[in-house]
Amino acid sequence: MEKLFQRLPASRIRSENVTGKEKWLGYLVGPAGALLLNAVLATYLNVYYTDVLNLTPLWGGVFLTAFPIVSKIIDAVTNVIMGQIIDRTRSKEGKARPWLLLSAILLPITGILLFTVPESKDSVKALWVMISYNLFYSFAFTIYNMSHNLMVPLSTRDSTARGSLSVFNQITTIMMSGILVALIFPMVIMPVIGVDKGKWITLMSTLSILALPLTLLEYFFTKERLTEEMSGKENSDLRFAEQLKILFTDKYMVLMYLYFLISTVGVTLKNLGLVYYCNYVLGTYNDGITQMLVSVIGGVPMGIGVFAVWPLAKRFGKRNVTMIGFLLYAAGSLLCWIFSHNLVMVLIGQFIKNIGGLPCSYVFMALFADCLDHLEWKSDIRLDGAAMSIYNIIAVAMVGIMTGVFNFMLAKAGYLAPFTASSTAEITAKLAENGWVAQIALENLKPAADGVFTVALAQPHSVSWVISFAFVGLEVFTGLILAAILFFLNVEKNLPAEQAEIKARREKSPDRSEESR
Repeated sequence: MEKLFQRLPASRIRSENVTGKEKWLGYLVGPAGALLLNAVLATYLNVYYTDVLNLTPLWGGVFLTAFPIVSKIIDAVTNVIMGQIIDRTRSKEGKARPWLLLSAILLPITGILLFTVPESKDSVKALWVMISYNLFYSFAFTIYNMSHNLMVPLSTRDSTARGSLSVFNQITTIMMSGILVALIFPMVIMPVIGVDKGKWITLMSTLSILALPLTLLEYFFTKERLTEEMSGKENSDLRFAEQLKILFTDKYMVLMYLYFLISTVGVTLKNLGLVYYCNYVLGTYNDGITQMLVSVIGGVPMGIGVFAVWPLAKRFGKRNVTMIGFLLYAAGSLLCWIFSHNLVMVLIGQFIKNIGGLPCSYVFMALFADCLDHLEWKSDIRLDGAAMSIYNIIAVAMVGIMTGVFNFMLAKAGYLAPFTASSTAEITAKLAENGWVAQIALENLKPAADGVFTVALAQPHSVSWVISFAFVGLEVFTGLILAAILFFLNVEKNLPAEQAEIKARREKSPDRSEESR
């Protein structure tokens, strides 16, 4: 493996300082393919399982509750393994970047497998879903996500340049989730594909394949300057338990992990609830307008905020602006929750909420990088892979747990999935047979181009409450908790002096780099 890594194609970035080409191609355009695929999956994969494959009632609702949790246990294990592999990778192209090449190949293959579930008995469907889900999330996306997330911390020790890269990186994330997934999908794509499995497969195969060339672009236009320094002791001889002890005896790393844990819980339920909320609480099923309005009004601050958030963070501190932001975040969520059926009030609340979420969205990875520098100063060891593995374990574990919790709540509340029919007579018969009520009057239903009707059902009040709590209710509480955590996360206070000391140590021990090679 080490010999193979020595033959890797070289980065197109040669400069010792961060360049414009690096920002635009490596951090803005390059990650777009994988992040778009992930953003679509975060919002719509569960919809595919519940509405297209109709897996909600499978095994009495147990399958969609248990399988995400079990899968994320597997994912957590692979994240630990991948973190150790990254920390032990030695190549002239870095320790994380080489794995972007492998992920570029794996992402499209496993992304397609997620949706090509065969038409067969329930046990076969369940097995395919379990295997394909873990091939994507526990294997392919774990490799990509860990290496991608380490690019900012490993890119440079210049805090200003690192913050700029973090902003560029987040612009891509927000463009993918806030524009394409939140606007184009509900307004244009979802009304067209409905619950047609063939159309879902075509769409998701296209998005999966798109990840290949763009991830290669990310590989060629990024650079690991910190890895090239090889400052501090190497940690390849440390057991994972020893690495954990170093990480979890540092107060800033503990606070950062706690912060990320609480944030992920809230964001995951919000993402899961978005489509259901717009379809059943605020609007009607795939009406093409409700989700678009929620996303546009809520997302406008994310677009204009890129010009304001970093100057504010430099002046007042990343921690401070993020902390104040979460108080606004909680206030906006509360307004949405109180008036959860009122479109105007929800749009106002979403606008306020997303103004508050700006600092968190744009500067989080720069703050995480500051904590890694502090840890290096304190322990004289770089633990990038181990630190990122814990970060990813939190992400995947909470996504799995909260997906299971959300599906469990839907099943217990009595969620009714939409169905398809070829005529109004067939619709009437099916409604009467099951005692269901259509969400909108039958005379207002319009068939797709192929003549097939998609019929959404009126949900019980219990389902509406679950969906509203998931999308807007929970983040009232998580916003307040996150502001409290950030009050104690003042890692920036002594960072310049700590970075100067790290540099001084490196200059005193110039032979370390040669010895480590």
